[in-house]
Amino acid sequence: MDYSLLGKTGMRVSRLSFGASSLGGVFRSVDESEAIKAVHVALECGINYFDVAPAYAGTVSETVLGKALRGVRRDLYYLSTKVGKYTKPGTYGEDTLDYSRARIRKSIEESAQRLGTDYFDLIHIHDIEYQGRKHTTWALTEGYESVLELKQEGRIGGVSFGIYPIDLWVRIFSSLDVDAGLVHNHYCLSDTRITELLPLAEAKGIGIINGSPFGSALLTDRGPAAWHPANSEDRAVFKAAADFCRKQGTSIAKVALQFASQNPKLPTTLFSSANPESVRRNVQWHEEPCDLELVAEVKKILEPVRDKQWDY
Repeated sequence: MDYSLLGKTGMRVSRLSFGASSLGGVFRSVDESEAIKAVHVALECGINYFDVAPAYAGTVSETVLGKALRGVRRDLYYLSTKVGKYTKPGTYGEDTLDYSRARIRKSIEESAQRLGTDYFDLIHIHDIEYQGRKHTTWALTEGYESVLELKQEGRIGGVSFGIYPIDLWVRIFSSLDVDAGLVHNHYCLSDTRITELLPLAEAKGIGIINGSPFGSALLTDRGPAAWHPANSEDRAVFKAAADFCRKQGTSIAKVALQFASQNPKLPTTLFSSANPESVRRNVQWHEEPCDLELVAEVKKILEPVRDKQWDY
């Protein structure tokens, strides 16, 4: 596994990093023992950055990740979680957004207890565009100021956001003092708009974490979950790309992971899996050369959905 500096954070992160949403069964039902093993395999493979959120499966993902990391030396991994978005256990999309100082501080304490730590290397302010952006200003003022205070107190290492819209990323990178940004679904086979952010991020020393290399499962043989906003026509385009890859003797997931993770301008690419063998396989794929001719053919098929703005 190779490692890269994440902007000005001082974190030397693995080129592949582990997103823990899957551990709580966000995408499919999972066996907790297998989920814990998946984290241990990630560590064995050299992955040293783990990201989670209290909103993932209503705190279940944090709880399972905490169990998996119990007994692992804290200096062997970087850890981040999120604040501002909270979801009822066992649900998807029934969210409460709260960017108040009191709730953020309580959230950090609760996450620390579930994860068995007293320090987070990064805190991401979560999904500030949700619910029609009615809470965005709140998140960018009191929410941001609250997390910045935690950094100044030494409770956390860095301030970040975890959101989707490119226009909000430009606003954040231009106007706030952030250390990193978890940008999801914007550097994969069907969407490369993250490149619009790179000059600004590089100029300010902001470390970009590239999330969702599989396009929230659009770029897999299984396809996305029912909650994904892609319509039937969109899904047909992605299925055609997957069928094409299969005829070439490979999988669209392999092509997608390699394309997303091998850009040297992106310090780390965050994937999620609760399957130990899938974790091992993703690392193996990442370390193999990407077939750029095949990438070009797949991108042609995906042209009808290129850079499409999904309403998450």
